[in-house]
Amino acid sequence: MTNERNQGIPGHAGRHAGAPAQGNNPRARAAAPQPGHAQKASMTSQLSQALPMLEVDEMAAPMGAPVITFDHVTKTYPAQPKKPALSDVTLQIFAGEFIFLVGHSGSGKSTFIRLLTREIKPTSGKIYVADEDLTTMRNWRVPYLRRNIGCVFQDFKLLPNKTVFENVAFALECIGKPRSVIKAQVPEVLRLVGLAERMDHFPDQLSGGEQQRVSVARAMVNRPPLLVCDEPTGNLDPAISLGIMKLLDRINRAGTTIVMATHDREMVDSMRKRVIALEAGHVVRDQEKGGYGYYGAL
Repeated sequence: MTNERNQGIPGHAGRHAGAPAQGNNPRARAAAPQPGHAQKASMTSQLSQALPMLEVDEMAAPMGAPVITFDHVTKTYPAQPKKPALSDVTLQIFAGEFIFLVGHSGSGKSTFIRLLTREIKPTSGKIYVADEDLTTMRNWRVPYLRRNIGCVFQDFKLLPNKTVFENVAFALECIGKPRSVIKAQVPEVLRLVGLAERMDHFPDQLSGGEQQRVSVARAMVNRPPLLVCDEPTGNLDPAISLGIMKLLDRINRAGTTIVMATHDREMVDSMRKRVIALEAGHVVRDQEKGGYGYYGAL
């Protein structure tokens, strides 16, 4: 059982005893300005201060300050107190990475995603998005966090009584964007996903693949630096799934960090991105340019 990306990363013991030295703090060490990473450090600082909406072209190459840090995270649900959904998970995800989160049903993927969006809190441990501690974040700041996290779901979650344009525009209306911005940004993102000619159609007039493209457009219209996808190709046939994955890959190459939970073995094997494998709540593999692989029960 290996964890190649996180070997040697110390815990956060002693954080309460004054300002820790950078050498003993993986977040501080990773977030410190480094030659060639000034732009990344600036992005992290901005996100920490006010959680602004960042343009994707402001993102730099991977391996600067971590965008996401799980620090000895455990999540136990009251219904199963002796069976943690996640158990002592420590890992870091960097700006510009494309991460596949794989594992059998019940391995902890959905819990990982829900923790990342602050839908739930961990039982123990710390979760950071940039320098924001999600475990101590006040509730009024959570909507500002989520403005910087686009979400794509397996079941699309489109509003049936709204057109494609209105579904995508709704994401901007909810955060108070002016009409002029909505009129400019919605057609732009619909062109990106290949639906410029379908913006006046309703969801039931679209194919499954087209509906998922609308879902991607809605997640991206606010130009978040982080995109979280929960089984986005689970209800699609292989040919349509390939189109969605090519779209997500293009978005990632523009600078957006992507975390994607999936069961799609062939897609993971073909794309050769970083793979984090979960089994019974444990990280059993964390591999650069990996495949779906096989891992037995712990």
